[in-house]
Amino acid sequence: MQLFAFGLNHNTAPVELREQVNFSPEQIKYALNEIIERELAQEIVIISTCNRTELYCGLECDTMQAIMHWLAQHNNIEPQLLKQHLYTYTQADVAQHLFRVACGLDSMILGEPQILGQIKTAYSTAHKAGTSKQLLNKLFEYSFSVAKQVRTDTAIGSSPVSVAFAAVRLAQQIFGDLNNYTALLIGAGETVELAARHLHENQLGRMIIANRTVEKARQLAKEFSGYAITLEEIPAHLVEVDIVLSSTGSTTPILYKKDVIEVIQKRKHRPMFMVDIAVPRDIEPTIGELEDVYLYSVDDLNEVIQDNLRSREQAALKAEEIIDTQVAHFIGWLNSLNVVDTICHLRDQTQEYRHEIVKKAKRMVDNGKSPYEAIDYLAHTLTNTFLHTPCTQLRQAGYEGRDDLVAVVQQLFQLSDDEMDNNC
Repeated sequence: MQLFAFGLNHNTAPVELREQVNFSPEQIKYALNEIIERELAQEIVIISTCNRTELYCGLECDTMQAIMHWLAQHNNIEPQLLKQHLYTYTQADVAQHLFRVACGLDSMILGEPQILGQIKTAYSTAHKAGTSKQLLNKLFEYSFSVAKQVRTDTAIGSSPVSVAFAAVRLAQQIFGDLNNYTALLIGAGETVELAARHLHENQLGRMIIANRTVEKARQLAKEFSGYAITLEEIPAHLVEVDIVLSSTGSTTPILYKKDVIEVIQKRKHRPMFMVDIAVPRDIEPTIGELEDVYLYSVDDLNEVIQDNLRSREQAALKAEEIIDTQVAHFIGWLNSLNVVDTICHLRDQTQEYRHEIVKKAKRMVDNGKSPYEAIDYLAHTLTNTFLHTPCTQLRQAGYEGRDDLVAVVQQLFQLSDDEMDNNC
């Protein structure tokens, strides 16, 4: 069994395709169990966010193509189309990629911290489902440790850079000071909370927070002096709104073009700025065709985000060095698994020798021999028995000129030249 990972992200696939392969939390649970039941993998963790969907697997080589075909079939996508946008990794490259993702080095916003929480949630889901075992448990535990070290030892997270921050900065470029404007935030997750924080810090005039569960909206609104409503109440308040930022887990749009057309007319063509961070999208894309509406998706924010990366780029170089070191450590552990069976067999064989020789030593004492004689017999016989086969093989290696094998034994038992005795 080996490590294998594949997926697509904001660098390799457009938002339309990412929407198609996006998994909701409930869909992830179902998918994990289906993959194991169909024996496509022995271990599996699925990470699915607005910017990426990735599958981390422990599997046999001959099932790699099968599990990629499953992803296409599961989402009703032509396998060849999906393959054009997929990246794949094996063994050390899997660790390298996951560690970079966990540290925010593979994110649209360099060093963003939200992805680490999303990875932890994905791992927890798989662990509870019993689909993450020895290989993936170790891999993900390493990724969390590496991310912590990078956050501690570098300045990768020192600048307030995020999708939410970029959205607020873009709103400022359009409206200038925000103290005379109203924002509608749809959703109550981490991204919306972060956007609310940035808007509040930039003296937004008024904030409305809409969520399917109004109590969660109230909790967030209370913290930032906002007003909470349900999703059903959005149309009644939309005419007041200058800025819309949406990030929910809805599988269908929250805002439709026909609703916004009416609002624009009532607003007498005052501009509206909308940012749709959700995948699948919350705001019907055709709304962007309307005059006086500035609609941006997560992909559109990339240009704005670039301006906020410079302070993190130097820290990223240090982070890459840390990752390289930790990948080497992880692969060392992974390689050590190859000799576990040999070590166990060696221990079992040695225990058999010990068991038989101890029985004989005990009989010596029972038959009147002194304990000292029995101990001497035990030590001498156990040593000779254990070393007989290795010494025989070493002599044969010397006869055949197998200096490589002799060197391995010298290294294995840490034998220096001045310690070696030719009178074996």
